Amino acid sequence: MNRILRVKEISELLGLSKSTIWRMRRDGLFPAPLKIGPRAVGWRESDVTDWIKSRDRLQ
Repeated sequence: MNRILRVKEISELLGLSKSTIWRMRRDGLFPAPLKIGPRAVGWRESDVTDWIKSRDRLQ
């Protein structure tokens, strides 16, 4: 099963602020979240993992 990560978890995982994650999302540098409720979004864990792997390949 693919877990859904909230922005706080992603922030802790990546060591980036929540505002930086949202800025990267706005600029197309981070995967789009899924709407999981009227006022809630989250990311598939696999999307975040794939994004991390793609960043590792660039460096």
